[in-house]
Amino acid sequence: MKKLLIALTLPWLLEAQSIPELFDALKSHSQVKSDAMLVKKSQIQTEMVNSSLYPKIDLFASYDNYNEATGLLPVAPNELLSMVKDQSVAQPFSNNIYRAGAKFTMPIFVKSIYTTAQKAEAMQRSAKAKKHINILKNEALIVGTNASFLYLVALKKSLDKKEMSLKETQKTLQIKVDNGRSPASALYKINDSLNEVAIAKNNIDLQEKKLISTIESLTGVRLDGPVKMKQIGSFEKGELASLKPLQEKIQADRVAMKAQKERLYPALYAHGSYTFSQAKAYNNDKDVNEKYGNIGLVLNIPLLEMNQYDSIAMANVTLQSSEVELEKLRDELSAQAEMLESSLSLLTHSLELYKHSLENKQKLLAIAKVNFKSGRLSTEEYLRYEDAVVAQEANLYKTKATKWQSEMQLAVIYANNIEEMVR
Repeated sequence: MKKLLIALTLPWLLEAQSIPELFDALKSHSQVKSDAMLVKKSQIQTEMVNSSLYPKIDLFASYDNYNEATGLLPVAPNELLSMVKDQSVAQPFSNNIYRAGAKFTMPIFVKSIYTTAQKAEAMQRSAKAKKHINILKNEALIVGTNASFLYLVALKKSLDKKEMSLKETQKTLQIKVDNGRSPASALYKINDSLNEVAIAKNNIDLQEKKLISTIESLTGVRLDGPVKMKQIGSFEKGELASLKPLQEKIQADRVAMKAQKERLYPALYAHGSYTFSQAKAYNNDKDVNEKYGNIGLVLNIPLLEMNQYDSIAMANVTLQSSEVELEKLRDELSAQAEMLESSLSLLTHSLELYKHSLENKQKLLAIAKVNFKSGRLSTEEYLRYEDAVVAQEANLYKTKATKWQSEMQLAVIYANNIEEMVR
């Protein structure tokens, strides 16, 4: 019963009636989850670097068999002399020794560890910024795709109107042909125009399938048609905030080169161990137990590390490559933003021109129908008026879609909140 209920409700769960619902579906889909995994990975890498500052403690147990009696622990010479004189004393030497204990190491001052932690934090910020920008890119793609979907639906309605108009003309023309008042070739031209309309509508259906697939790949939602959307805000010009992921990566690369250099600095470590040893004394076969421990400091001073110099050079090249990439991307985005901003006013003006032109062409088409029915207009001339209306409607709807897409591209470039721009 539970499975049946899920099967019945699943189609409703996958339906989206608005742009905000598509945005919500996007945030729970695999596209965003993939970026979230990168953020989580960077967080773990930061924790791994910070963990290297903690002591490392190991427990151990061992059994050793020696071909010569070996000491369980170092014995001072004076103490050893007294043991040798009294063979009743179990001396701490044996061929078979059991040991157990613990040891630890801990960095006291290793400059590169702290710097590497800063690099990991910068990479984490870069991953979060990249996730945010990718969400904006996908939201912009959803809006742009939906705008194209709306354009195709409107174009199909325009073709439907043309088809109805042609069919009405076809009926009137058929009567004239049957009565011998018009040549059959005129009817062929109308039929051919109807066939072209059918081809155009079929091509639109194919394009709609691609748009539906694009939105489904981003959100997991399969649309039957475009969702309604309204622009409630415009883009806000500012810094090229979409560069932030790369800027944070450059900061990480810069810190990484510093960390490589710091690997040549002296490093101070603490270490210690505690060992419990058990065996049978080699001199009298008595059980002997010994405890032995130590604690100390080690100062490590690198003198000649040729591999490390190569690592520094490689880190420097990585940093320079990222800086060149940033400069290139900044130039590209600046040019693109300038082009899109200047085109918006032109697109707005084009919309007004197309609207006025469409009104005129619709009026001319109405006149052409009357003239065609009265025989004062040829079939070819009449069809040109029909085509002109559809072509101008296509230009109008396409310009609307292009304006939507330009706005969304600018929103991504400046990292604006698209959810506050579209409803």
